[in-house]
Amino acid sequence: MSSMWGGRPRLQRVSRPVLKVAQLIGRRGAGTRPAALPLLAAQASGARLNLPALQVAPVFITIGGPQRPRGCANVGLSMSRTTIAVRNWIMRIHRWMGVAFCLLFLMWFASGIVMIYCRFPHVETTDRLARAASLDPRRIHIPPTSAFGMLHESAAPTQIRLYVLDGRPVYRFEFGRRVKLVFADDAERLDFVSKQMALLIAAAWAGFPATAVSFQGLVTDDQWTLDSAAYPHGPFWKYSWPNGEEVYVSQTTGEVVQDTTRSARLGAYCGAIPHWLFFVPLRRHVAIWSQVVIWLSGAGAAMSLLGLVAGIWIYSPSKRYRFPDGSSSIPYRGPKRWHVFLGLTFGVVTCTWVFSGFLSMEPFSWLAGPDCPNLDEALQGRRLDMAKFADKDPRQAIAEAGAELRVKVLEFASFDGDAIYVAVETPRHARIVPMHGSPRAVFDTGRIVDAVKRAVSPAAILETRLVYTYEPYYVDRYKQLPLPVIYFRLNDASQSAYYIDPRTGKVVQRYGARSRWNRWLYHGLHSMDLPWLYARRPAWDICVIVLLLGGTALSITALSIAWKVVRRTVRARVLKPVGAPRRTGRTLP
Repeated sequence: MSSMWGGRPRLQRVSRPVLKVAQLIGRRGAGTRPAALPLLAAQASGARLNLPALQVAPVFITIGGPQRPRGCANVGLSMSRTTIAVRNWIMRIHRWMGVAFCLLFLMWFASGIVMIYCRFPHVETTDRLARAASLDPRRIHIPPTSAFGMLHESAAPTQIRLYVLDGRPVYRFEFGRRVKLVFADDAERLDFVSKQMALLIAAAWAGFPATAVSFQGLVTDDQWTLDSAAYPHGPFWKYSWPNGEEVYVSQTTGEVVQDTTRSARLGAYCGAIPHWLFFVPLRRHVAIWSQVVIWLSGAGAAMSLLGLVAGIWIYSPSKRYRFPDGSSSIPYRGPKRWHVFLGLTFGVVTCTWVFSGFLSMEPFSWLAGPDCPNLDEALQGRRLDMAKFADKDPRQAIAEAGAELRVKVLEFASFDGDAIYVAVETPRHARIVPMHGSPRAVFDTGRIVDAVKRAVSPAAILETRLVYTYEPYYVDRYKQLPLPVIYFRLNDASQSAYYIDPRTGKVVQRYGARSRWNRWLYHGLHSMDLPWLYARRPAWDICVIVLLLGGTALSITALSIAWKVVRRTVRARVLKPVGAPRRTGRTLP
């Protein structure tokens, strides 16, 4: 056994009266009773003590060895060898893992505070529609069937959209992740976006004249285009303006896939990039990046758990640790004392935060992948049947919806086997244009219920209701998920639940048995989106910031301790004088 402060005393078998004397000496601090020293010396040397009236079962204490350093408590210990060995190993493993992970934890907690208010920059659908030009039906001369014929594709498209690109109406045909473009005014295929065309698109997006632009080159991938949504459509033409705004235009689709400003990039460098380990050399290799994050977060969760166990183990509610100026519940002073205190206060949150971050990477197969039936395909179909859109020309659909909104995107869709158009001005302002009939704001609720019944058969619907406000399984801090929505719960094995937007007929959220676990283990623990807190701001902000600051302070104390441990180790093993005796034995962390 060794002392709490790293000395190397001898483990002796002594009787309880001697233990009482040792405890008395410990309480007196630097002073000792003269009669106690010979008694301890005799017992430590193996001499026989004539105390027949006080013979009791012996216990183990620590005697002898070097003087304890300042800042460590003086205490008598009475634990078995196995208990001491387990505790020592837990503290030793936690100490050296802390040396390895303290900087990473400090980076995670500090960047988490920034991420509350600074997201990783990306182009939102709202921004794209706000900057888009309105469709003019008079400029559309090519029907969708003729435009599709120009592609010479054997498979039907999964999605079709009509919008304005570089001042011209264009059909966008999607085949999974492949995208093909055909202009709707002259049936010209757009297989390649030139540098000059990309310049005009970027200038129109940013609202600056093309003469003020600075061309940055053709980018394959960089810090801002490695996002999974933008990356498949590269390479990208990159342009910048004097105000620091940078715009990326896809060479394949002509769309603006990324738009960053100086403040957005600074926020990402201080927030999302270090928090996600989103460094370009690592992120280029998605599989390696994923494994790095999984192993680091998993090991960090284990280290946090060991530290929490060690802290609870050494904490003494009865304040049995004696210092010259009084008793204490924690056997340390200085950074170690603060580390134990902060660990006991924020240790549970630290452990759950790192563990929930670990779960976000879906390391376990039982949390990965869908666990409920794909209702999207059942309601909307996997591919679009071009022949069903022949009953109403896109120009007529735009003209009909144009009486109520400025149509910026016309989506070709299908619901319950019927072809429809969805005319969109903003995400919250759209109209459904059926092949037969006038535009409407929403689908009939009864029709949606009947379509879901047929789609989920042989399962049955247990519950149906309209949701007007966000709830525990339908939350969005940025208020972008649509409201109201229709909620369905089925009686299948996974107790599947769906939220369907009546304005589009699309499933906007789904849950099964596994995804419910993921909702609480990841979103609940990592984002703190608890039902009673998440919708109440700034209460949520204050709570999360306090917890993150506590984790940051805990990481700073760990960094201070790690620096001392590394410095002491280097001095002892690397810088020690030649011929100096080698220290042996084990020490407590």
